[in-house]
Amino acid sequence: MKKTIEPGKTPAAWDPEALFAKAQRCAEQMIEMDADSWQHGLMASLSLELLARAALANVSPVLLTDPNQAWVQTYHALGYPALEARAPSSVATGEVLKRLAAIFPTLFTKEVSSACTRITGNRNAELHSGETPFDDAPTSTWQPQFYEACAVLLATMGYDLHDLFGKEEAEIAAKLIAAAADKSAKAVAGDIEAHRKVWEAKEENERKTEKEAAALWAVRRSGHRVDCPACGSMALLFGDPVSAPQLKLKDDEITETQEYLPTHFECVACGLKINGLSRLNAAGLGGRFKRTSVYDAAEYYAPEETYPDFEDDNNEPF
Repeated sequence: MKKTIEPGKTPAAWDPEALFAKAQRCAEQMIEMDADSWQHGLMASLSLELLARAALANVSPVLLTDPNQAWVQTYHALGYPALEARAPSSVATGEVLKRLAAIFPTLFTKEVSSACTRITGNRNAELHSGETPFDDAPTSTWQPQFYEACAVLLATMGYDLHDLFGKEEAEIAAKLIAAAADKSAKAVAGDIEAHRKVWEAKEENERKTEKEAAALWAVRRSGHRVDCPACGSMALLFGDPVSAPQLKLKDDEITETQEYLPTHFECVACGLKINGLSRLNAAGLGGRFKRTSVYDAAEYYAPEETYPDFEDDNNEPF
């Protein structure tokens, strides 16, 4: 039997490669933005939604078409010319997630589906309401789940985290996923509660004195200042850099910023110490933080002394 009409390319609206390319573009924008900015969260949510649509379209572009548009949308998704002037219409994100869960039940679990629903729901709230969900959510509350969902969606297409985020970000993502998966780390809640009870048993004057001493200690030390989850005093997070320093010149000053992934926490007021990303994540302290330093531009770019350990030569000629 001879076909008289041959299909062409899949329209970009439902093409898995086009959708994946857009997900990559959003991921690149996400990485360039500060991890604690609302723009970072928004671009992450957009990347996740596009990745989910790419995964479903990779099974078949027809699965993305809106069933309410009858057969003409399916016909167009198969690569045949559009029969209507209206723009291509796709199913809602919630339906995309339902279909993925049904097609990939062992990979796209309820936990992954819930994370996708929550993150893409925040995207809707950010774009279509007066709410600001990405302003109020620390990265430790959503990033591990975001990266895990991305890893699952990528696996359905034969990709991994490197393909979407690049080498450096993929390594960070893998650490956050592993930290969130460490069930034993949840025991840190018991440590926090024990320190809280000891703290609350102290006299009010003693707590006040130790809080003031902790604030002074934190200001003088090099670290990221946070509130202690046990006593509420000023405490410090320490970590390893996960990005190259970013420099900005303004009014003869150099501002240097660099992102860090936390490795340990210390509070000198109540004595609480938490080591390891897994335990920090379980304590709500596992999000990336930024360190900022300001330098005088002239001093920053001044050449190093040739003999820095020698005293100035003040000998006068004979």
